[in-house]
Amino acid sequence: MTDHVQEIKCALYNHAQGQIAKHKTNVMLMMERSVGVGEHSNIIETIEKELNEIAKYQDQLTVLNKYFPSNNKIMEGIK
Repeated sequence: MTDHVQEIKCALYNHAQGQIAKHKTNVMLMMERSVGVGEHSNIIETIEKELNEIAKYQDQLTVLNKYFPSNNKIMEGIK
């Protein structure tokens, strides 16, 4: 596999991982400090939206690993 193909796959992986971390942090903050989130009157609905975003990016990681397997150690262990 060419180096730039591996770089693209790593970029996709890193982007998805970063998005998961971002949305996970949002959920944790909303759960811990829901009183301070004035623009989100329905906290459960807002958390559900964040969870859907996490699921979207987790699905991307799953597809990437299933259909475009890599020998890269960074991407091992992501199912």
